[in-house]
Order: sequence, then C-alpha cells, then structure tokens
Amino acid sequence: MTEKTYVIKTERLGLRNWQKSDIIPFTNMCADPKVMEQFPSTLSAPETKELITRLSNHFNEYGYTYFAIDLLENNEFIGFAGIKNQTWQSEYTPCVDIGWRLKQSAWGKGFATEAAQGCLKEAFSKFGIKEVLSFATNTNTPSENVMKKIGMEYIGTVQHPAIIDDPRFEHCLVYRSKL
Repeated sequence: MTEKTYVIKTERLGLRNWQKSDIIPFTNMCADPKVMEQFPSTLSAPETKELITRLSNHFNEYGYTYFAIDLLENNEFIGFAGIKNQTWQSEYTPCVDIGWRLKQSAWGKGFATEAAQGCLKEAFSKFGIKEVLSFATNTNTPSENVMKKIGMEYIGTVQHPAIIDDPRFEHCLVYRSKL
C-alpha cells in the first residue's frame, strides 16, 4: 500500500491527495443515489475516475483540492472535503469554494463538520486565501447545517448551471467565511 501523506489532519481524519486505491470506494460512493441525492445524478465509473483526475490536477496546480478523507484509526476512505477554485459563471464566481461529500456509513458522526473546520482553517493560514464560499442546493439541509457549524454566513442564493433544469432544486444557497 502506498504511504499516505496528509495535507490536513484533524482529531479523527486525514485529508490527502487522491490515490489509485480511492477509485473503487469513490466509484461506489458516487454511484449511491442517496449520497448523490443533492446532485443532478449519480456518477458512472469513468465519470468518477475523471473527477479524481481533475481533483488531483487541481491539487498539483494549487496545493489544495477536495481532498480524499481517511479515518485515522483504520485508514478507511470515507469521502472528500476541501477547497477548490470554482469558475462557473455567476455573480459569486470565480471563487474558492469549500465542499464535502461522505459515504452513508460516515454520516451523522460529525466528520463533515470536522473536516470542513480543518479545511477552512488551513485555507486561511496555510493557503493564504482571504475568502471562502460554499454552495448547496436549497434542499440540502445537512450541508447548510455544516456551513453554519463552521461559522459561515449566509449571503444569498445563486442558480448553479448544473441544476438549472432540475425540478428538484430552486437554487443554491451561498455561504461565506472571510479571514
């Protein structure tokens, strides 16, 4: 097994760049309709592999990304959390966004909040970012709760291009944290 180097560590979690060993568990996670409920659709295996490639390339260019997350106690991959540059067209972009996605067995244990707090702290102190935004569909109460728990402030709504024709969602909520 490849040695894992963590960019961010919290009490229970290690956040790192992506590895080939993440492909299968991340593919399973992104194929789960419940995990992907707040997104336009589940992802196929090739789409998931392409996402890992894009996230790894982002890390190689900027030093941060939506990091793969391991539970430190057993090295189990549980999803991702991190910060990423967003350039889709809106009044809030370009920006640095904080986001997370965890497999179902990791829900309800405070992992998303713990990872997001660690990422937000490092965004300011390690990566020199002055402002971080977060976006979630108007129906994504769990993610909105994480945004509130990590001290982000609600600043408005935006129509994300990925959900514009999806009748399940009206818009995305936008939260912000500044240095």
